[in-house]
Amino acid sequence: MTIPTPFIVGIGGTTRAGSTSELALRATLAQAEGLGARTALLCATELMMDAYDPMVKTRSDNAQRLVQLLRAADGIVIASPSYHGSIPGLLKNALDYTEDMRNDERPYFDGRAVGCVVCAEGIQAMGTTLFTLRSIVHALRGWPTPYSATINSSTKPFGPDGQLREEQVGAQLKTVAQQVVQFAHQSLLAKAMPLQTSQA
Repeated sequence: MTIPTPFIVGIGGTTRAGSTSELALRATLAQAEGLGARTALLCATELMMDAYDPMVKTRSDNAQRLVQLLRAADGIVIASPSYHGSIPGLLKNALDYTEDMRNDERPYFDGRAVGCVVCAEGIQAMGTTLFTLRSIVHALRGWPTPYSATINSSTKPFGPDGQLREEQVGAQLKTVAQQVVQFAHQSLLAKAMPLQTSQA
């Protein structure tokens, strides 16, 4: 029996290319690829979309690609900076477009593990932002992984070349990737297995 390769979609970062949250997302997806997954990344200007309006039926190219990738995803990683104690409006607006998936066979994030990564300039806002992000994932019927990564951006965990230089941060991101990929593998395996019927 051949199990399909898990497909993991990463969403996050800021409009500033090379932000800590974007680099953390890229590092997490690289770990997922090392575990045998295929990945796709949506960050920076790819997250710039019109304010979500359920009454508007037309979609920008960015919004269409977001929904298309999420529909195909077996697992998801969301990396968010902390803006005033919560996730930024840019990211929340992008996640609101999952409303287009409400009538899908797998609505929203249903049946998918979602790894959460939060980056903050100091530790004060990490908890509230992570709580908000995990709450949104729950509302979208996703499974937040048991472990989430929190990164103090003020310590500059990534070098000017974008390379990770803090072992502890690398270990966090590796754990998130492992849990997302492992859940995706298990879900794909369960779908591939024929249903067993009990014999009376």
